[in-house]
This record gives sequence, structure tokens and C-alpha cells, in this order.
Amino acid sequence: MTAQLIDGKAVAAQVHERVRQAVEARVAAGKRAPALATVLVGADPASEIYVRSKRQTCEKIGIRSVPTHLDAAISEAELLAVVDQLNADDSIDGILVQLPLPKNINADKVIERIRPDKDVDGFHPYNFGRLAQKTPTLRPCTPWGSVELLKSTGVPLAGKRALVIGQSNIVGRPMALELLLLGCTVTVAHSKTRDLPEEVARAEVLVVGTGIPDMIKGDWIREGAIVIDVGINRLPSGKLCGDVEFDAARQKAAFITPVPGGVGPMTVAMLMENTLRAAELRETA
Repeated sequence: MTAQLIDGKAVAAQVHERVRQAVEARVAAGKRAPALATVLVGADPASEIYVRSKRQTCEKIGIRSVPTHLDAAISEAELLAVVDQLNADDSIDGILVQLPLPKNINADKVIERIRPDKDVDGFHPYNFGRLAQKTPTLRPCTPWGSVELLKSTGVPLAGKRALVIGQSNIVGRPMALELLLLGCTVTVAHSKTRDLPEEVARAEVLVVGTGIPDMIKGDWIREGAIVIDVGINRLPSGKLCGDVEFDAARQKAAFITPVPGGVGPMTVAMLMENTLRAAELRETA
């Protein structure tokens, strides 16, 4: 068996087109285009690339991009004041503060300062809680994008045994909640999990987000599994790889995401979906 690749770029393009058409219809109906404010603190090269990609995508699909670039020496109080200004601006539908933040700033405090109805990253405790209560509004983008990739396979997911490796608030925990919404039977593995290869071997759906290159060995994978590799790691050679040993895993899985080109494009796509949704929800509130 050689796994079929799950093309994140193609699925993301479908989401972009769906959002573009909805934005175009809004404007044609006399409504304003949704607006996304991005806040970048400092000059981290990776963060700059991520924010630039988000702004470019906004431009392509008709969402208004409102960038704010702050000096790395900014204080926590000053950053919170910027968030307050964006919260109060009725022309802004979504606020994204790019992580990571400088060490002197409490990221959780900043996330919780963003109004839940403008929290297009889906990280605010209110939005996390709505997902946990099975009534999601603005959803964490990477897990939600991973759901779109799973659905794109056409494989019925209800009843599948799913394993999430990693328990972060950004990926692991919300991913487990998303899989429960799909009707999967969900296990979450982490650094204290015993017999990890055995857990992997049972999983019909495997989602991995550990940040450890090639941590999950290909020969652990169950025959016919669907593998979503959230990890993206740069090796000393400069090559990018995921958290799953790709070449070996592809010989056993039925579907697998490549790195790059799998989950990554979906995170930005679902951010656009969340920004549109935020605009629509604020109009009906």
C-alpha cells in the first residue's frame, strides 16, 4: 500500500474560494468586507513570514487587512492597550496577535484580553469552552483545518478509533474535541504515555503535533490509517519534515498529509473562514 496524499494546498484553495465568494456577495449586498487586524511584536523571521502570508491571503479573497507592527521592547501593558483599541474599533471583525510573544509578555493574558467575538485564532477560553460544549463558534484554526483535511478523504469518520499525539492548547486538546464532534473514539497521548507504538498501531485516525522531527515511526502505523501530521520542523540540512516518519508511514497508511503542503495551508484558510464568520456573527448579535 502507498498512501494517497492529502493535498492541503488544494483543500485550502477551495476554502479560499468559498470565503471569497461570500465576501463578494456581502459587498454586493452593500455590506462592508470583513476586516482582520494582525499584531506582530518584534522581528522574529518565522512570525514575519506567517503574518505576511495571512495578509496576502486577505488581499486575494477580499478581506481587509489591518497590520500593526510593534517594537520587541513594548511592555505588556502597552500591548494590552493596543488590543483594547482594536476591541473597541467597530470596523475590525477579527484580531490576531502573532505568537510567540517576547518573554516579558504573558501570552495567555493577551489572548484573554481579545474580545471572544473577535478571537479569530479561536484560543480565548470562551471559544475553547464553546467547542468543548459542542456548540463551536470561532474555532482553533489548525485543528479545524485538520478536520477539513480528514473530511476531504471521503472516509466515514464516525466510530473510528482516533489518536491525538500532543496535548497543547493550540493543537492537541482542541483537536481531540473536534474529533469527538466527528463521532470518533478519541485517545490523547503525551510525554507520559506508556507503550506509544501500541497506541499508534490501534489508531485508524492519527493526528500528530509534537514538534519532534520523525518522532512517530512509520512501522508503528496501522494499515489503512489516515495520518494528519501537524508538525513542521527544519533539519540542520535545511530540509523541512514533519513529526511522522513520512516515507515509511506512507507505505502503511491509506491517506497522509505531506510536510510541507499539508496542514500548514489550512491554518491560514480557516483563519479567513473565522474572520468571515466573526463578521457575520457580530451582525446578528
